[in-house]
Amino acid sequence: MGSRRSFDGSMLEQLRRMPSDQVLRRLAIHLKPDRTYVPRKTAESRRWHLLTERGDFEILTTGSRWFDTRERRGGASAIDLAMHLLGVSFVEAVRRLIDVPTSSPDRPE
Repeated sequence: MGSRRSFDGSMLEQLRRMPSDQVLRRLAIHLKPDRTYVPRKTAESRRWHLLTERGDFEILTTGSRWFDTRERRGGASAIDLAMHLLGVSFVEAVRRLIDVPTSSPDRPE
């Protein structure tokens, strides 16, 4: 029987607290902030248009919270967002967040 590998708890907590805009920068093939967006509830909210291997998305972010305006679905952590954007399991989402470079020429800082 094979051994089961688990992720370090502190690393998972760091991923859960990661701001959603950083997740978008890590996982998007193309990412563009919507400069015309005017936040309604909090000034730190942003709207992003992005492309992932799974398709196009329009995502609102506020800290670690996110909302997909087209699917009307949201969440509160980087792991949830990675699962949503990539259509992968929890384990694969964590792996992808850990293994992906943080910046690219096509991803605004």
